[in-house]
Amino acid sequence: MAASIDVVEFQLGKEHYALDIQIAREIVEMMPITPLPRAPEYLAGIINLRGEITNIIDLRDLLGLPESGEAENKKIVVLMPDVASGSNVGIIVDDVHSVISIRNEQIERINDGITSSISNYVKAIIKIGDKEDEKTKTLIIWLDVQKVISDLGCYQNAP
Repeated sequence: MAASIDVVEFQLGKEHYALDIQIAREIVEMMPITPLPRAPEYLAGIINLRGEITNIIDLRDLLGLPESGEAENKKIVVLMPDVASGSNVGIIVDDVHSVISIRNEQIERINDGITSSISNYVKAIIKIGDKEDEKTKTLIIWLDVQKVISDLGCYQNAP
């Protein structure tokens, strides 16, 4: 039997994305976010999550993706502290669908010639669906969220 990898499937706009399950600590319902003055655009603000101050990042804004209107099922994916050098960080997504197990044959690495605002952060494309019919497969963009966070610079270990 082929080894499988578990990922969290989520949505931003109409597109489906995935992140490694081991970097997700928990998924919580959207709650009021306190904005921080003079913070970067991508930093939506902070929340108090069971007594812990957690920075909330607007993943859509950070990746330069277009606004899709008001999503009614928005969630916050709280990341493991080691993803952000010990800081508490969560990312806003439009919806979380499920945890899926993917096999190697469902993963397709992207071509280095493809460039977009998020291409540096795409691990691969995941194909889900009917093995026989390529047209009915759902494509999921597998993001390297850990790289996205580390590239921000503000969550790197101090020298």
